[in-house]
Amino acid sequence: EKIGYQISRRRIGRIMKQKALVSNYTVAQFKPHVDKCIESKVANLVNRKFDEQPHLNVIVSDLTYIRVGMNWNYICVLVDLFNREIIGFSAGKNKDACLVARAFSTVKVNLGSIQIFHTDRGNEFKNQLIEETLETFHIKRSLSMKGCPYDNAVAEATFKLINTQFVNGKIFNSIEQLQYQLADYVNC
Repeated sequence: EKIGYQISRRRIGRIMKQKALVSNYTVAQFKPHVDKCIESKVANLVNRKFDEQPHLNVIVSDLTYIRVGMNWNYICVLVDLFNREIIGFSAGKNKDACLVARAFSTVKVNLGSIQIFHTDRGNEFKNQLIEETLETFHIKRSLSMKGCPYDNAVAEATFKLINTQFVNGKIFNSIEQLQYQLADYVNC
C-alpha cells in the first residue's frame, strides 16, 4: 500500500548502502567473454615491422570518417608497406565490410600477389566477407593487438596525411563528390 512518501533514488541508495542492502536487480552477474569471429585467434604477424617490406608483402588498412554535407561518411584505404602507396580505396556512407571490399575491388594488381593483410580489430575487418576475400586469394591475416593504434601506425599516419592534404578546407556536398575527389587524390 502506498503511504505517500516521495524519496529520490539517490536517498534510497544511500540508505541501502548504510544498511548493507543490495537490490537483487542490480547484483552483478558473471558473464563469460565469448570470442567473436576471430577475436583472439589471429596473431599480429607484422609486429610493427613496417620498414623494408617487399612489394605487396604487407598491405595495411584502416577507416576514417569525413563530413559530407551534414553527415559523417567513411573512407577506407589499403596501403602497401613497400612504398606507403595507397593501392586501394573506397568511400561510403557506412563503416562496414562492404566499404573494405570495395577498396579491394579498386586494387589494380593481382590480389593473389598480396601476402599479408594487416588491420586493427574493427568489426568491419573481422567478418565473413573479408575472411572469404582473403581465403580466396590466399592472403594471410594479421590483426593489431586490441586497443593499440601503434600496431597499425602506417595506416594511422596515412590518414593524417589524407586529412592534411586532401580533407582540410574542402566541403563535400555529396558522397559522389567525395568519391570522385578521393579517386583524383589517390591517382595523382
